[in-house]
Amino acid sequence: MAYWLFKSEPHKWSWDMQKQRGVDGEQWDGVRNYQARNNMRAMKYGDKGFFYHSNQGLEIVGIVEVCAEAHPDSTSLDSRWECVDIRAICDIPNPVSLKQIKANPKLKNMLLVRATRLSVQSVTEDEWKEICFMGRLKLIDL
Repeated sequence: MAYWLFKSEPHKWSWDMQKQRGVDGEQWDGVRNYQARNNMRAMKYGDKGFFYHSNQGLEIVGIVEVCAEAHPDSTSLDSRWECVDIRAICDIPNPVSLKQIKANPKLKNMLLVRATRLSVQSVTEDEWKEICFMGRLKLIDL
């Protein structure tokens, strides 16, 4: 299994909106960055991800799961753009802020800190575990 981080501006697509989609999830569409698109192409069914509120909040608020692998993005007429579908799994009991992440030396190499503009990014297993710990989320709950 691989781990990912999905950034969303909460005034456009919030964690609460994502949760309302239920088990069917929702397309993670509208991504127009090649590296982010390639990350989605690498995703497999069942991969887990963090849901991150960007611009407002600046914090990881939930856990999602890939429920459909890469397919054409219905919001684009250009076949180069693809998306995955994700569904909400659970809230992060204690949302983890960007400030907390930057202050944690174990996370100094995390893409969220280094590649701040990338909207879909990979997360290492160690980073995943550390953020789950910081957010008071038990890994056995996933």
